[in-house]
Amino acid sequence: MIIENNSMGRTLHALDLIAERHKALSSNLANMDTPNYRRKDISFSQYLGGCANPLETELASKMGPSPVTIETTDEKVNPATELSEIQKNSLLYTVAARRMTNLITEMKTVINMGNG
Repeated sequence: MIIENNSMGRTLHALDLIAERHKALSSNLANMDTPNYRRKDISFSQYLGGCANPLETELASKMGPSPVTIETTDEKVNPATELSEIQKNSLLYTVAARRMTNLITEMKTVINMGNG
């Protein structure tokens, strides 16, 4: 299997973006009883939507309409919704981390074949 040009960098960026969304979602739970707190979320599908990788396309379809913006809404924080979104985000992180592991394994294979 050939590693796509800069796919490691894109996967790393996806991991970073997913981590930032996780911070926003967990902040919503932590502040749900804070007066005048506005729910936050991070959406970055336009960034990922232009990528050809199936992982990135899947992430783009799951994460919302705009690139890396912290969106605030007037809606009240619903703990069940936040926990559900955190679980979905955790699954996406797992998929992205596996993709990174596969890329590293492919690179090691290529290096070892060159040394043999």
